[in-house]
Amino acid sequence: MNPTRKKIAVVTGVSRLRGIGAAICLELADAGYDIFFTYWTAYDKKMPWGISEDEPLKLREELQNKGIRAVCSEVDLTADEGPIQLFNSVCEQLGDPDILINNATYSTSNDISNITADELDKHYLVNVRATTLVSSQFVKVFTKKSGGRIVNLTSGQFQGPMCGELAYATTKGAVDALTITLSAELAPLGITVNAVNPGPTDTGWMTEDIKRGLAPLFPFGRVGEPKDAAKLIAFLVSEDAGWITGQIIHSEGGFKR
Repeated sequence: MNPTRKKIAVVTGVSRLRGIGAAICLELADAGYDIFFTYWTAYDKKMPWGISEDEPLKLREELQNKGIRAVCSEVDLTADEGPIQLFNSVCEQLGDPDILINNATYSTSNDISNITADELDKHYLVNVRATTLVSSQFVKVFTKKSGGRIVNLTSGQFQGPMCGELAYATTKGAVDALTITLSAELAPLGITVNAVNPGPTDTGWMTEDIKRGLAPLFPFGRVGEPKDAAKLIAFLVSEDAGWITGQIIHSEGGFKR
């Protein structure tokens, strides 16, 4: 292996320029990592924030302008072959990956009175099943003896209740459990596994009224920004974080529920 080879990071769920996924990619590019990111525009098109068709390509161009290799692909991670196809593409186009950021998420509002089997299944397929199977496939193609990193995005389910987001809270809570067990399984392979809860973050879904309502709950007087979580994740995948594993880190600016 070439000792000067750039490390390769795979980031899932990067559709929107204002999203946390895009901020993670930009932060890792600034640190010199090559990037392969996935997106799934069908989901964002159904959400209130929407998406422009060219946002992933604009992000890829911005990353490439930073002097790193950047590749993107639209991948349905809930398909049985999705995770395998993803890492086949990563290995073919960039090489064996070092880092996986499980950022892809499914989230809609529901509570105990209106939850349906179909909506619960949709949350499970992305938030739990895809996160687990993508992680499994990453481990299968990880060829080094140390320095591997997996970071899962969670949402602080055990910090307090998330009324009105029953399916989301249930499935994201499973990601915390996955993180703890997976970290113990993968430590002998030289891979750390952590989760980051970014707290309420303005990725374009917050109205001004929502931001004004939330701001007093943050000691710093502002809501979270995508770069806040991205900077922490950049540290967790660095060599300096090699002794940190099995942690669920609440990067939410002291948010008070």
